[in-house]
Amino acid sequence: MNERIRLREQTVLADDWYTLRKITFDYQRKNGAWETHSREAYDRGNGATILLHNPAADMVILTRQFRLPTFVNGNPSGMLIETCAGLLDQEHPDAAIVRETEEETGYRLTAVRRVLEAYMSPGSVTERLFFYLAEYSATTERRAGGGIDEEEIEVLELPLSQALAMVSSGEIQDGKTIILLQHLRLRQLEK
Repeated sequence: MNERIRLREQTVLADDWYTLRKITFDYQRKNGAWETHSREAYDRGNGATILLHNPAADMVILTRQFRLPTFVNGNPSGMLIETCAGLLDQEHPDAAIVRETEEETGYRLTAVRRVLEAYMSPGSVTERLFFYLAEYSATTERRAGGGIDEEEIEVLELPLSQALAMVSSGEIQDGKTIILLQHLRLRQLEK
């Protein structure tokens, strides 16, 4: 525990889709003085994301779906191109991403490789995201995909070079997707 932080109070402001809390805490500055602060933190649980790559064809699997927050913040269609991702729902990250991959893309994976973990919006969101890479090929078992419940997910298969060009052009604006595409490209350059 950080001895320079003392939690004082937590108040639930909203508990509908996920939980928004107002947290009051004392913070000890470097000069020894204590200050009281209040911040809001949105808790939606931890998640995982994965980039599927076919090394023989240098193709990647991405998804496209409607994302309301992007729509209300300047994305005219609200559609976002992303890597497959989802919440852990109390599962180990490895198991959760295998489940999410099949639900969203239809691909049944037998092996995934965790490459990093990151807090994507640490100023206001508690979520820690686990990043994965996995290989697929023309022989990888595939089912319907497209999401479950209210999800309507389009599965895209693109050359890695095209996906990277879409980052540069602004067609891909999702942070986790940009990180995984860049990570894969750097791995290729290291070989």
